[in-house]
Amino acid sequence: FSMALSAQLGTAGLVPDKIDTTAVVSFEKLETGWTITESHLEVNATIPGTSLETFTKLAQEAKANCPMSRLFNTTITMDAKLVT
Repeated sequence: FSMALSAQLGTAGLVPDKIDTTAVVSFEKLETGWTITESHLEVNATIPGTSLETFTKLAQEAKANCPMSRLFNTTITMDAKLVT
């Protein structure tokens, strides 16, 4: 996710000092076997020259377009914090 967010920031002309992402993933044993059923992202980013509104928008776009998010094909939630 950090790479997807960095790419989104780059398209907006922003360069992050730091992006720290932790994913908490839930597994359940379903009829078809062990399956990822949910993923929650905790994101803390330091990005000079951006507003919370812009950061939030770009983080949501990154979440929607992240290749790993699409791969998991599951519910993904996120808490994204802009660190100043």
